[in-house]
Amino acid sequence: MKQVALSDQERLTWHRLAQSENVGPITFQKLLSRYGSASAALDAIPELSQRGGLRRPLRIGDAEKAVHDFEKAQALGATYLALCEPDYPELLRQSPAPPPLICFKGKVALLTTPALSIVGARNASAAGMRFTRMISSELAEAGQTIVSGLARGIDTAAHEAALPFATIAVVAGGIDHFYPPENAKLQQAIADQGLLLTEMPPGTVPKAESFPRRNRIIAGLSAGTIVVEAAVRSGSLSTARFANEAGREVYAVPGSPLDPRCEGTNGLIKDGAQMLTRAGDALTTMTSATMRQAFSFEEPAETTQGKPASAVTRERVLQLLSPTPIELDDLVREAMAETEDVIANLLELELAGLVQRQAGGRFVRAT
Repeated sequence: MKQVALSDQERLTWHRLAQSENVGPITFQKLLSRYGSASAALDAIPELSQRGGLRRPLRIGDAEKAVHDFEKAQALGATYLALCEPDYPELLRQSPAPPPLICFKGKVALLTTPALSIVGARNASAAGMRFTRMISSELAEAGQTIVSGLARGIDTAAHEAALPFATIAVVAGGIDHFYPPENAKLQQAIADQGLLLTEMPPGTVPKAESFPRRNRIIAGLSAGTIVVEAAVRSGSLSTARFANEAGREVYAVPGSPLDPRCEGTNGLIKDGAQMLTRAGDALTTMTSATMRQAFSFEEPAETTQGKPASAVTRERVLQLLSPTPIELDDLVREAMAETEDVIANLLELELAGLVQRQAGGRFVRAT
């Protein structure tokens, strides 16, 4: 995506498109690529969604609410930044599903510094918290900005230890929403001394689905992710998965096989994650090759040039899709159709809410 500074009005239009129904981060980029601007995409998506099978009007991002969101952010001392703008963090830009807009408050210069994320269990052990504080402060003192999600437990320990140096907190709700409530003072301290960041508008109360979205940003901002303690089913493992998908390093701290909080981290090590027992393990394995890989992610090209989709292909694509993810190339081959026609149909079906696009260019039928 070409880097260019947006006007205030263009940024508002981006916000409206990003807040429109069924327009996720990847779909946003495909619409922008196809129509050339957010305003043109806004004009096009009602018809696209109807062609895809939506039987009611698509909900478009409200213009007045967009103005209200921007004014509220400004009143809070926060700033909106678009994906195409030069100050947007490069590692996040090159991740599989970067947010079209981020809202941040604090030291913008931290967006250009080397960063590692540290995540882990909310119900962390005393030993896990102590170890987190140790490696977080050592890594921050060595010049790494520590990124985490401001959750209880490991996240809190990581932020507190790195606060005198450099830390970024990615929150699941609006920048003015304090969650968990007991971290309100820490959140304010990070906004004052570090950087607070979210993709949600001010005033947003986080829902269950907000936390995986937050986790992908944590992974996307960082050259590597360190998991200290994590159960088998935990948000920390989703952050590790997002890091893997972005081609970043994943580190896991080993723990007792008797502690369920270590089952996930021990599993990561068995699956190929780097074992970390000291801060230096991360610093010595962050190779230049890893950094090149982190900066070189590209989605498969999908140029449709606004060509209308074929209804015959649409029915075939829907028939082929299932809850099991399928690659675009496989879908094109099985549909026995032109690539551009399949891509155009997928975009319309996404906007209709019948298809979901996953990271890595895979697709599933919505349930």
